[in-house]
This record gives sequence, C-alpha cells and structure tokens, in this order.
Amino acid sequence: MPDLLIELFSEEIPARMQKRAGEDLQKLVTNGLVEAGLTYASAAAFTTPRRLTLTVEGLLDQSPTTREERKGPKADAPEKAIEGFLRGAGLTRDQVEERETPKGNVLFAVIEKPGRPAAEIIAEVLEATIRNFPWPKSMRWGSAPLKWVRPLHSILCILTDEAGHSVVPGEVDGITFGDTTEGHRFMAPGRFPVTSFDDYSAKLTRAHVVLDASERADTIWNDATNAAFANGLEVVEDKGLLAEVAGLVEWPVVLMGKIGDDFLDLPPEVLQTSMKEHQKFFSVRNPKTGRIERFITVANRETADNGVTILAGNEKVLSARLADAKFFWENDLRTVREVGLEGMAKPLADVTFHNKLGSQAERVARIEALARELAPVVGAKPDLAAEAARIAKADLASEMVYEFPELQGIMGKYYAEAAGHNDGVPEACEEHYSPLGPSDDVPTAPVSVAVALADKLDTLTGFWAIEEKPTGSKDPYALRRAALGIIRLVLDNKLALALKNAFAARIGLHVAMLAESTSSDECEDLEKNLRLDADFQSKFDAIKADREGVLHSFGFNDVGSKTLPLASDLLAFFHDRLKVYLRDQGIRHDIIDACIAMPNNDDLTLLVKRARALSETLATDDGENLTQGFKRANNILTQAEEADGVEYSYGADIKFAEEPQETALFEALDTAEAKIAPAMKEQDFAAAMSAMATLRGPIDAFFEAVQINADNQTVRRNRLNLLSRIRTLCLSVADLTKVEG
Repeated sequence: MPDLLIELFSEEIPARMQKRAGEDLQKLVTNGLVEAGLTYASAAAFTTPRRLTLTVEGLLDQSPTTREERKGPKADAPEKAIEGFLRGAGLTRDQVEERETPKGNVLFAVIEKPGRPAAEIIAEVLEATIRNFPWPKSMRWGSAPLKWVRPLHSILCILTDEAGHSVVPGEVDGITFGDTTEGHRFMAPGRFPVTSFDDYSAKLTRAHVVLDASERADTIWNDATNAAFANGLEVVEDKGLLAEVAGLVEWPVVLMGKIGDDFLDLPPEVLQTSMKEHQKFFSVRNPKTGRIERFITVANRETADNGVTILAGNEKVLSARLADAKFFWENDLRTVREVGLEGMAKPLADVTFHNKLGSQAERVARIEALARELAPVVGAKPDLAAEAARIAKADLASEMVYEFPELQGIMGKYYAEAAGHNDGVPEACEEHYSPLGPSDDVPTAPVSVAVALADKLDTLTGFWAIEEKPTGSKDPYALRRAALGIIRLVLDNKLALALKNAFAARIGLHVAMLAESTSSDECEDLEKNLRLDADFQSKFDAIKADREGVLHSFGFNDVGSKTLPLASDLLAFFHDRLKVYLRDQGIRHDIIDACIAMPNNDDLTLLVKRARALSETLATDDGENLTQGFKRANNILTQAEEADGVEYSYGADIKFAEEPQETALFEALDTAEAKIAPAMKEQDFAAAMSAMATLRGPIDAFFEAVQINADNQTVRRNRLNLLSRIRTLCLSVADLTKVEG
C-alpha cells in the first residue's frame, strides 16, 4: 500500500492563514480520495511560511471495482422515460435487463465501474483542490487563471511503496507535478529531490527548515525562556503571538535585545503592546519590579555575527516606535494634570456612540446615573461609583488609546491614578469592560462591579429600545457578550439583582430620551405598556416631566407599540444566554427551563441556585424516580380534570384513606411540606429538594397498591385531591413538567 506526499510550495503565506490552510488541504484531498474509493490509514498536514504539506499513509493502489444495480421504469413505459433512464445509466436498450415483478416487467441496469489507478485519482483530486482552495484572500499572477494566496511555484506529488517512488503525472496551469522541493530561502537555496515523507522531512531539516509548526513554537518558547532566565528575567506569555511568530519563520533563531533606558518607565502594557503590534517582539519582564526591560525577537536565519547586526537594526526601529509611545504618554499625562480626566473626556461629546443612542458623552451620563443606583446593590458607595463611571471612558479621548485601541481601560487606570483618584476608582476604569469572554476574569471590587453592570445594562437596553437585536449569527454590537458579562458579574459576585426592575428603569429613561420626537400621549401609552414597578414609577414621572432635560432623541414614532415586549423579551434573551452558560457547566437545559418557569426568575443568583440544587437532586435515584412519580400523578390528575370538568385542588382528607400505603403517603406529604415550606422561604433549595426526594418511596408504594379510579366516588375524589397535593408540593420547588425523561 503506497504512501502519498504532497507539497504546495509558494511565496510566503500569511501566518494567520497557515493553520486553517493545512486543515483545508487535508480535508479536501482525503475527502476527494475517499469519495473516489481510495481509503487510507492515516493523514497529517504541516505548514511553514512557504509550503503546505500533506502526507497520507496506507493508501490503496487503486480504487475497487464497483457494481451498481439501478431499477428503471416498466418495460412498456413511454419511450421518453426509458430514454432518460438509459441516458442516466450510460447504457443502450440491449444492455439492460427486463425482469418480471409483481407490478409487471421492469427494466434493470447493472453498471460496473472498473477500479482506477491511485495516481490517476490523486491527480484529479489534487487539481480540483488547488483550483478550489478556500483561501480568505487570493491573487492571480502572470497570465494563468489560477488563484492562490501568493504565487505558487511548484507542486510536489509522489507515491512511495516498497519498490520505490514515482511522480504522480499531472499539472495545474503549467506547473507540472514533480518530486523536488526547496530548503531555506537564504541558508539552503536550490532544489533537491525527495523519495518519501521521511526523506523529505530529514532533508528539509538539513536544509534549515523545521516542518512542524508546533515544533517551531516549542523551540522559540524554550530558547526565549532560557535566554531570559539566564539574565534573571521572564518572558511574558502570549500564545497568540507565539503561534504567529512560528508562522513567520522556517528556521527560528531567538535573539534577546535591550530596550532603551528612556522607555523603561513607560507602563508595561504600553511597551508590550507596542512591541507586539509593530515588531512581533516578545516582552521580557523583571519579576522583581514588573518592568519590561528586554525584548525577544525571532530571526529566520543564523548569521556569522550571531545576530548582532539583526539586533542592532531591531533596537533602532524599536526606539523609534517607543519614542512615539512615550510622546503619547507624556502628552496624555500633561492633559490629565491640566484639566483632569473629565476635561480629557470632553471630546467624547463629539463622538457618536450610535446615531439613535447619542454620543459617548451622553452614554457616559446614563452609565453614571445607573452606577449610582446600582451601588447599594453591589455594596459600593454611590458617590464613588458615579465618580468612576464619569471618568471610565475618558481614556477613549487619549492619544495612547487612539494609537492602541486595545489599551482602553488599562490606560484609564493609569490616568486616573495620575489624576489623584483612589478608593477603587482607577481599578474600575480598567475593569468595567470585563468580563469580555467566558474565560476572562470577573471584577469583584464593588465600584468596578457597579460600573461594569451599568455599562452593559445601558448597552443592552439601549439597543433593545431601538430594535437592534442579535439575529442568527449576526451580533455586530456584541450584545450576547454583554449579556454573558452581566450573568457572570451577577453570579460570581452572588448579587441579588432583580433584572426586570433594572430593565424597566432603563427603558423608562430611554423613553424619556425620545421626548423630542414623541408625543406625550405616546409616552403615556408606553408607560402603561411597560407596567413599571412602583419603585421606578416616581423616577419615570420625574424624567417624563422634565422635558427640557432630555439627553437625546431616538428619532422614531409609534413608541408604545414598538417597545411593548421589550422588558420580557430582553429577559428571555438573558435566559437563553444563561442556558448556554450553565450547559457548559453540566446543567441540562430542561432543568434550567424547570427553574425559569418559577417566580423570581429574573434574579439570576436565585435561579442558578435552584437549578444546581435540582440538577444534584435529579442525579440521584430518588430524584429521578420522584420525577417519574410526579409525572404519573400529574398525567392522571390532568386527564381526570379534563374528563370531569373540575379542578381537584380542594384538599384531600386522611379519614377517607383505605390502604396503608395511602395513609403513609398522607403522612409523608405532611412531613415533607413541613420541611419544604420553611426551606423555600429561606431559599434553601437543596434542603427543599432533599425533602421532596423523600417522597419517592411513598409515591411508588401508593401507585403500586392503590387504584385511583375507585368505584366509590368519594374515595376517588379524595385520591385525586391527594395527587393534587403531590403536584402542588413538587411544583412549589420547581416546574417538574419541564424536566425530560
């Protein structure tokens, strides 16, 4: 069984495209081979800046002969139907069989396809792969129609078995398949032949090419950390940069250079970002001081002077880059000292956040008001929360963040410290964007939590108000991320926050902002539709009355009809995000649904506490069997109520019990109810569900020994009312009708 080796050799492939390209090459080629009947034992793809390589082991030397039988129309079918069948089968009338069937004589075609040599199939599959390769961006060069990410120079395609190797005959737009490749561009120029993958890999290594990207990355990291350790320093870990640099070199040579003394006092994040974005340098930190003092660069070749010239050039270019960063830093500090962060933030009044949601300055004003309201809920001082919210976005107007947008928040902390803010305000400037993703750290400082919640709540309610919701895979304003951020802030900090009230308050504010283009009648209609809680009614009245104090006009009419479902729709959106979040933690969606159906489902901490307790209970035998017993009771009761046209919820009486198991169930329900009611009042869901699980045995015994539909109607009604007690008691803990199975 031969082995296949393919190499597509080109000019430098962008590092960000290499991994996906290797995967696509393997998928397209192997899928094409299998579809043509060529199976294989294993396959692996490799990438370097100048080549995509695929090795396929244990390939069949030819595809198997296939025999296919097709049933056609009846022998006396219209001529056009028969002609179509023959055309599809590729046969003539005398080549098909006529067989007798219960439905009459029917035509059958037996199509035999002889096996084809592997080389013939490979040539077709590889040409199709190259011509249809899914590059994110591609180019054409010369007069050939072929498109590739960069000019394609050669195609290596060989089959190797015990007898030796052979070149697969083929070509693509004048590039003929061969058995040669090239080594390192500078250290080993020129082509050389290969006979197998092992020969190919060994010769590339001798030609200063490390074929495996993970091996290049390991080499870079090991050499970099060793060089730093030798100088009492440490490399700042950056897996993304490591993967990118490994895609820029074929023969990695690690060099460590110095940063000029004039730049060592810049914030470490500034140095790290500038070196990473502009030069692809790794930062080297002094673990004692936290300062970035050196850098690691990765050359693509060895030199006679051991990289001295390369380092000198890199240090010169880096000094120019860092001089710009230092200029921005000093200018920003001067602005902060002269006018403070609020003065720095003044240009935000001219920066549009969204054409329907106003400027960044107007948004900051809304966040400040909301942060003040949320402060008592999260344990923060209202004045501090408002102060932090007022300056949290100021660094967006700084020169440093204009140059490096990824430093927003981080620079806000430095500028806040320089301006003399304290008591958690600088930290809130940095942390209020968090968490940005499922693995990002969640702020725990009260001031940071207040501003982070306010920021995300204003974003969500604002975009919901203007009907800019996520649709399908589209979420241009990252609203799903904002919702997940709120969920994690609430849960990680164990906050008791009624989201419905928070949504209502925000919607009330956004409605007031519509005043310039909305009539008073429409505002009143909307107020009725929103059904604002009493806590927020006075605030809404005050905002509505202050028509002069409107922050911004949204610019659309029919407000009442458009915002009628907003509060409940936004809460449903949160519940969907919560399902995704908890599913990753092993809690089933139906368990979450069973808890969402209960009261106070806008208190996420309470909701998740209930869901986890229910999940743990249902993981036990008692819990699982109790669910079955509940469903049986509920089904019998529901059917009886529909048939009788009455509701059996008037209370069962133990004096009508006839069987010992019936009496035992009465007593078990009394005992469980005595434990469940106070546990639910204290929100001790674990205790409530543990008490509920004890009903498993008595309910099982009851159904085994007792006939519900007794002849005595009094006894029947009493037993149905007993089932109603089971249903009512279980549903007081969670809606078990939502639980599957």
